Amino acid sequence: MSLTNDQVRGIARLARLRLTDEEVSEVSGKLASILEMVDQLQATDTREVVPMAHPLDAAQRLRPDEVTEADQRDDYQRNAPQTERGLYLVPRVVE
Repeated sequence: MSLTNDQVRGIARLARLRLTDEEVSEVSGKLASILEMVDQLQATDTREVVPMAHPLDAAQRLRPDEVTEADQRDDYQRNAPQTERGLYLVPRVVE
């Protein structure tokens, strides 16, 4: 699939790129080769391919769900300008 120079300029404008006429012709060729590669990928028959979340057949190693640090909330809140009932009070930003 080939792109016209006007299409490339439109794409560049959407991407907020300023291209010279020389750059437009260069980018046009590069985009055309990318689109050809996409066409090749789309032509591949993938009906028998099972979708997967990860290419490796590995299980996630999980750590034990246990507390590893002491509760220091009171220490942290002593440094805060304002707290109330264990919560940090901040200025209202949305009305």
